[in-house]
This record gives sequence, C-alpha cells and structure tokens, in this order.
Amino acid sequence: MIEYDNLGKSNAPYAGDIRKAFEKVLKKGWFVLGEEVAAFEKEFAEWCGAKYCVGLASGLDAITLSLRALHLPPGSEVLVPSNAYIAPILSILEADLTPILVEPDLQTYNMDPRLAEKAVTKKTRAILPVHLYGKISDMKGLTRVAEKYNLKVVEDCAQAHGAMQGGKKAGLWGDAGAFSFYPTKNLGALGDAGAIVTNREDLAEEVRTLRNYGSRKKYHNDLVGVNSRLDEVQAAILRVKLQHLDAGNKVKRNLAEVYFKECKAVDLVLPKREEGFHDVFHIFAVRHPRRDALREYLLKAGIKTEIHYPVTPARQQAMQGRLGTEEYLLADVIHQTVLSLPIAIFHKSENIREVCEKLDAFK
Repeated sequence: MIEYDNLGKSNAPYAGDIRKAFEKVLKKGWFVLGEEVAAFEKEFAEWCGAKYCVGLASGLDAITLSLRALHLPPGSEVLVPSNAYIAPILSILEADLTPILVEPDLQTYNMDPRLAEKAVTKKTRAILPVHLYGKISDMKGLTRVAEKYNLKVVEDCAQAHGAMQGGKKAGLWGDAGAFSFYPTKNLGALGDAGAIVTNREDLAEEVRTLRNYGSRKKYHNDLVGVNSRLDEVQAAILRVKLQHLDAGNKVKRNLAEVYFKECKAVDLVLPKREEGFHDVFHIFAVRHPRRDALREYLLKAGIKTEIHYPVTPARQQAMQGRLGTEEYLLADVIHQTVLSLPIAIFHKSENIREVCEKLDAFK
C-alpha cells in the first residue's frame, strides 16, 4: 500500500529532537507566550525574509486577525479565489467584511489577476490571494492590481511555505502573509498553530495585541481581542522542524520531478510549471475527467489519494445566501476533476514511479 500521507512517518526523523524540545519546555514550566514562541517568531521571520512574525493558534486566526488589523470599513469587499478552501472566506466574514469570489486560472488554480481586476468595485478594499497546493499566486500581477486601485493585500500562505515568484517568498508581497502550521503542512506542528509575517510594525503590534485578549499589559485590555496564542510546546516543535524545512521542500520537489518525467497518462492534467516560479508541492494536484473512477482504480491498486477539495465554497451549505447567486464554473470544473497524489517526504522515487505506472495503465 502506498499511503497518501502518514504523519508518524513524516515526523519520525525529528522524533528525538522533538522529545528533547518538549522536555525542555516541560522542565521550564512556562507554556504560553514564553521564550520558545519569541525564538520561533524571530527564526521564522528570518527564514521568510520578513521583519516581523507573530505566532497564533491557527492559520484561520492568522487571516482573520490580519484583516481586522487593517481597519477596513465594515462590509468592505475582499477579493478571494472561488476554488479555495473555505477558511479565508470564513475569515473575511468573521472580520465583518464581504467576500467577493474571483475565478482562478484553470492551469495554476490560483487567482487570475485579470479576473481580479474585473471584480474590483468602489467597495473593494483588499485582495486575499490563496497560494494553493504549494504554488504562489501571480503576485506580480495581483500586486499591480492592488497598487492601481489602492487595495490592501493579505496572502493565505497555508500551503506555500517557501514558494516563490521571482525569488521573493510567499508572505512578503502584501501587508501580511498568513501561515498555517497544521500537521500536514510542509512546516507542520503536532497540533493546530499559525502565524503572520509582515514588514509593517504597526500591523504586527496590533495582531500581537489582538491575539492576547487585546492586552498589551497584563489585566489591561486596549482592544477587543481574542485568545489565539501559539503555545510554547508547538513553538518548540516548529523550531525543530523549521531547521529541516528547506530539505523537506527539496524532497517534495524531487518527487514532483519524478511525476513530471515518468507520468504519461492520457487525459491527466499535471500541475503547471512556470519560469520564475518556485513551487514547493504541498499537494501534487492533478486533474482527470473521470476523477472518481481513477481514484477508485488507484485504491484497488493499493494507492491512496485525496481530493482537495470536493465541494466549492459557493456550494457549501454554510455559504448559502452569503456569496450571492453567481455561478463559478471554473471552480466547479476544478473541484469535480482534481485529485491529490502521494507526495509525502517519506515517499521514495520508486513509490512515485509505481503510481505513474498505474496512472498510465488506467483505461
């Protein structure tokens, strides 16, 4: 059986160092907003190339608090991809803003700058690009749109740790970059965790205050905040794994290269590679017109896959009446045909070759 993922296997190389990190925190007896969080924030900011990092409880909170810190007028429109996971849309709603869905580029699955510009109205105040599957959006194009219409930019970098365009990493293009460290991510904690990176000192300070009940000084609350603090244990674990992130990304890129070289399956659409883009393949997403039949065939052949994602945000029950009545045909096409193939750091090249052989034999 070729597993799609196995977090036990993925974390096994770091298990000894993780135990030492945990024991260090346990012995110290300080578990919330201590030295480990401060150290991780410094190290992750440096790794990204940002001035500031603020650790949070989840990637969802990273987006929500970034939007809140921008102080956009209530109801302001925020452009967001129509085919993304629902998280950024929930964040927009939680920040009392209005999500406006923009169709993606059908080849990259990321927001199309041309369609983003067409969606701008007098009420538009921000763009929220989502870097899906480990490929950064066309941030040069989206930045031009943002500058032309004086829009704020918050990047959803949950799947794009280390992805780049023109040598510039995800998270550095706008006002803030929101990261998730959910266990399956390229940089994953052993539980929920998140962070923002930014070059804006005012935004970093406000998010830092919001995450801790709106408090800058203990028992004094300056803002209406929340409890969204990256805890010491997860920060210590992330510090261990951050040291191996570049190597892990390289493993995934090498496995992706096997797919590109070996897979010749008819009707299978492989991820698009573009000059100037550095992809980190959090997910190796392909498309096939008979996706469900292909997935069943692979499972019978001992190969597990996933679907990211089976239902578009506009078709989720929770979103009915919240996103207007437009049809998002490109998003529907993607969600009906997309399939995620195995590409975990514990996989070997021979595993990927076996997947390719089965894909090529599918009738």
